[in-house]
Amino acid sequence: MYDRLNPSWEATAIYRARVRGSLLGGAVGDALGYPVEFVSLDRIRALHGEQGVTGLVPDGAAVVGRITDDTQMTLFTVEGLRQARVRERHRGTDDDWSRLVRDAYGRWFDTQRLSGPPAGAEGLAAQPWLYARRAPGNACLSGLAQDFVPEPEAALGRPGRVNSESKGCGAVMRSAPFGLTRVPADIAFGRAARSAQTTHGHPTGYYSAGAFAAIVAHLVEGESLEGAVLRALRLLARHPGHEETTSALRGALDLAAEGAPTAEKVQTLGAGWVGEQALAIAVYCALVEPDVRRALLLSVNHSGDSDSTGALCGNLLGARHGDHGLPQDWLEQIEGRAEITVVADDLAAECAQS
Repeated sequence: MYDRLNPSWEATAIYRARVRGSLLGGAVGDALGYPVEFVSLDRIRALHGEQGVTGLVPDGAAVVGRITDDTQMTLFTVEGLRQARVRERHRGTDDDWSRLVRDAYGRWFDTQRLSGPPAGAEGLAAQPWLYARRAPGNACLSGLAQDFVPEPEAALGRPGRVNSESKGCGAVMRSAPFGLTRVPADIAFGRAARSAQTTHGHPTGYYSAGAFAAIVAHLVEGESLEGAVLRALRLLARHPGHEETTSALRGALDLAAEGAPTAEKVQTLGAGWVGEQALAIAVYCALVEPDVRRALLLSVNHSGDSDSTGALCGNLLGARHGDHGLPQDWLEQIEGRAEITVVADDLAAECAQS
C-alpha cells in the first residue's frame, strides 16, 4: 500500500516510475515511428490522412508495435550500466563502466549477426525477440566491428578514433540510460559522450549523446524540460566543439516559443538523421506539446528518421511523467513490454541502493 508518510519510499517510487517511463516511452515512440521511417511527410499524409499517423500502425510486415535498433541498443546500454553498478557496489570502484557498456553493445552486435540466442546466452542476449534486424545504423555496426573501448576519462572535443566523421543519431538514440542511473548530470554527460565514441567520432555525434543524457538526468530529479535543457546547454559550453549541438538545442527552444506546433515547423529543425537534429526535434516536440500523446505523434510525423526522433521524445516524456503518464493503450501493444519493464525495474532497484 502507498505510504504518504514515508517520503523516502515515495521518492523511490517516483524514481522507478521515471525509469520505467523513459524506457517504455522510448519504445512507444520507436514503434510509432518505425512504419513511417524513410517516408516523406506528404506520403505519410496520403497514407494516413491529413493528421498523419494518429496511433500505432502496421509496419511492412503488417505487425503493430514493433521496436527497432533504437530500443534494442538502449536496453543493452541499461544492461551494461546495471552490471557496472553491481560491480561498483561489490568492489567500491566504477572504473569498469566503459568496458561493461562496450561489452553489452558487443552482445547487441551479435543479435544483428545471429538468427537467435546461442547456447548459454544470458540476460538480454537470451531474448529471441531482440534478434530482429530492423535497419541498424551503419556507424553502430562498423564501430562495434572494431575492438575499441573508450577510456573513462578520455578527452572530449576532438574527433574520436572510430568513425571520426560520423555524427549520426545512432549514438544519441541509445543514451537515455546514462541519465537514469542517479549520477550527477555532468557525469552522465561525460559517460554518454565517451561511450558514444565507441561508434561515433564526430564531436557533434558524441556531444548530442552527452547532452541528451544530462537532460534525462535532470528530468529524473524533477527538473522541468526547459530547465533541464538550459542546464545541459551550460554543460555543453564547457567543451570545445559544442557549437553544432548547442545551436540545435537553442533552435528547438526558440521554435517552441513561436506558437502552436506543426509538422512543417518540426522539419525546419532537420530530418533527424544526425544526432543534433534528432535531439532538437525530440526536445521541441516534448516541450511545445503538453499532451503526451500529441507530443509523441508530432515527433514521428515528418520526412525523416521518425523512429529515432520518436524514441528520444518518448525517453524525455517518460522521464518527466513516469510510466503512468504514457498512453496505456499504446503501451499494451509494444513488443517486449514485459521484458522492458523488468529491465527498467532492475536498473532502478540497483541504482536506488546508492
